[in-house]
Amino acid sequence: SAHPLPLVLCARSSLRMSPVARAVLFLASATCVAAFSAPMATRGMFGAAAPSATFTAPASLRAPRLRGPTMFETKVFTKETIQFSVAPDPTSEDILRGGRDKFELVAKAFEGIKQIGVIGWGSQAPAQAQNLADTLETIGSDIKVKIGLRESSPSWKAAKAVGFDEDKGTLGVQDDVIKESDLVMLLISDAAQANTYKTKIEPLLKKGATLGLSHGFLLGHLESVGEKFRDDINVVLIAPKGMGPSVRRLYEQGKTKNGAGINASFAVHQDATGRATEIALGWGIAIGSPFIFETTLKDEYCSDIYGERGILLGAVHGIVEVLFRRFISQGMTPEDAFLNSCESITGPITKTISKNGILPVYESLSGDDKKKFEEAYSASYKPAKDVLAEIYDEVKSGNEIRSVIMHGDRFEKFPIGKIDGTYTWSVGEKVRANRVEEKIPLNPVTAGMYVATMMAQIDVLRENGHSYTEIVNESVIEAVDSLCPYMHAKGVAFMVDNCSRTARLGSRKWAPRFDYMLEQQACYDLDKGVGVKSDLIESFKSNPVHTAVAECCKLRPSVDISTTGESTAQDDLSFTFR
Repeated sequence: SAHPLPLVLCARSSLRMSPVARAVLFLASATCVAAFSAPMATRGMFGAAAPSATFTAPASLRAPRLRGPTMFETKVFTKETIQFSVAPDPTSEDILRGGRDKFELVAKAFEGIKQIGVIGWGSQAPAQAQNLADTLETIGSDIKVKIGLRESSPSWKAAKAVGFDEDKGTLGVQDDVIKESDLVMLLISDAAQANTYKTKIEPLLKKGATLGLSHGFLLGHLESVGEKFRDDINVVLIAPKGMGPSVRRLYEQGKTKNGAGINASFAVHQDATGRATEIALGWGIAIGSPFIFETTLKDEYCSDIYGERGILLGAVHGIVEVLFRRFISQGMTPEDAFLNSCESITGPITKTISKNGILPVYESLSGDDKKKFEEAYSASYKPAKDVLAEIYDEVKSGNEIRSVIMHGDRFEKFPIGKIDGTYTWSVGEKVRANRVEEKIPLNPVTAGMYVATMMAQIDVLRENGHSYTEIVNESVIEAVDSLCPYMHAKGVAFMVDNCSRTARLGSRKWAPRFDYMLEQQACYDLDKGVGVKSDLIESFKSNPVHTAVAECCKLRPSVDISTTGESTAQDDLSFTFR
């Protein structure tokens, strides 16, 4: 407020700028206003607000903001309240348990909806569209599910291959489908949403329509450029905690086993009609989610983008690389090094976490192996948390979102290369070909480093106020029940090379940071014999998240995901994310 003229001039000039340039300018202007609005006594160097003594730096981004219980209201479904953690951080949250026995209620939740438009054909769209169509057919509903694609899209053939067709009125041009639909599920790429939503999508939405998202990225972009959603529409989110093929495969498995599916978070950002919550919950039930919990669009994109760069993809990639080299340097053959690093993570470590929780990995060890775990955990926790705290700050500040959008502008000149031809992953291909599942070791050093990184990721999210349901689903369940099974079947490199563009960019950007920090700090401490840090181990053993993980394990899908075999899932990820 002390210097309004430059900001006014900048604002006028910004009208002629690109969305990315406006985003940078908007955040810079907001920072200036915040700095000059702060009382002089609280300002640090260059007018910035000085951090509070009770916060870990930077305070503006990582101030503890633990929320109260996450509760929601529904008149269609029967929710449950579950205590997910006990003292010293007691938390109860509402959840909705799904299953095929709830499908009949979807018609009531979707009351007033005649057409659901699914826009795009990437990872989530094929799975969610097919699941919705199957559920509505099962209950005898006349609600139409229609795919909307660009006229020039190469995905027309793929959509028709699984039953969507122009002649049936279930496949059409994107613009027409948006105009016609009462629920518009916008499932195109993050960069495409950022570049087209305000100019080519929002103007076509009917008054009172519901905009459905499966990622909060679009909100992050709109906030970064000082824009918002139109006031006369509902804006809801259903975010499955797994990639599209797993959403479809587990739904198919659920046809013979009630409760099989991928958990999902839901959010209501705008409720223009008074029915947004029921629509969101109906959507989640209809795609087969066995367990639905509440979040916000902002918390979802912060935890999701952060998680991809952490234990879901970037961190596990970095951990495997550093341990593979380390084990070879200690005398293992390349094959044994891969077996004790990558195979140990995607096999016994994550399978133990999936069925029993994180703490049982540690408790399954004894003697020297338990000590090796403790040493690796002690050496790895702080370096991993250092990187993870930086990632969270980058996501929350909007920097990571802008990075994704700017890369979209460079994509034609600099397409993303592949990593699966490098030595580590070439060895891995041979190891998988000769795998004997029961002979894969649970290496205690690998377990200590992996679990330390997972716990560090969990702690950063909790320190930033995320609910336990979101923390466990984003940082544990999605890792061990969705992504790691595919990594185990096809390789970590395959997942890095074939996931969504946002995730691919994040993994490639941050995996080297984990590799570097763990090599330079964790491995150094191990080599120097720094030993066990008892305070870290006690904090790990007493962390309230273990109660939340145990409760979520009770709510896990009723079957393990099948990553191979006959399915209508869009498993060809190289096509899906072309």
